[in-house]
Amino acid sequence: MKNDLAIFEGYQIRRHFDEKTETWWFSVVDIIRVLTQQADYKLAQNYWKVLKHRLNKEGSQLVTNCNQLKMPAADGKNYLADVATAETLLRLIQSVPSPKAEPIKLWLAKVGYERMQELADPARALARARETWQQQGRSAKWIEQRMTGQETRNKLTDYWAGHDVKKGDEFAILTNIIHQEWAGVSEQSHKNLKALKTENLRDHMSEAELIFTALAELSTRQIAESVTATGVAENKVAAKTGGRIAKKARLELEAKTGRKVVTRENYLPPSSTARQIR
Repeated sequence: MKNDLAIFEGYQIRRHFDEKTETWWFSVVDIIRVLTQQADYKLAQNYWKVLKHRLNKEGSQLVTNCNQLKMPAADGKNYLADVATAETLLRLIQSVPSPKAEPIKLWLAKVGYERMQELADPARALARARETWQQQGRSAKWIEQRMTGQETRNKLTDYWAGHDVKKGDEFAILTNIIHQEWAGVSEQSHKNLKALKTENLRDHMSEAELIFTALAELSTRQIAESVTATGVAENKVAAKTGGRIAKKARLELEAKTGRKVVTRENYLPPSSTARQIR
């Protein structure tokens, strides 16, 4: 199950992609927020609670077709949330009077189709990411570094996957060790510094932060490969060593420039605060 976050007209919509069934699951409350144009997350939750009760009384199968999955919240933790497939949501939308009904239906159909295309041709995913960053005003240099860093990251996780490190918690543990070593702060503390909630930290890094992240992960992989590190315990050692190499380079740069590499700067739009998931 793969976490993802989509944007519709400035609203964040949490979703999961089930690779086994090739199905998107969308947060129902996030879709309700769009339909009701409700910035307050709790009010959207209440709207869905009332609607769900009404649909149950009417004997509708829509609520039955909804599922529950753990999804990220504003505090960075995962909580169970009602989710539904695009097909179920297209029917549910009919129960919510809204001028956004047609646009959100078109959007749901579009994101589902895009994912099918990306599975057949992964290059489409890269092209879509590049286009999104361009629309968000990122420079060509930043985009190049972001994509290079992602390639470095993928090579590292491929190594882990092939050497008895489990996806999920163990990947997260190793990633945080690398980050703590090179940056001097945990990933969560770095996100807090940048006032991020559910956003991807790397999408809000400066060019320098991206470069040092990539250096730390490149160093970690090459060290792990040199000793054929296997399992999470051996890869923890490589992660600490790789992170420290990047830390040394960071400290040298900071000493020469007098500027901190890890900063509170982000790419959040000015109006995003009101639309953060609360």
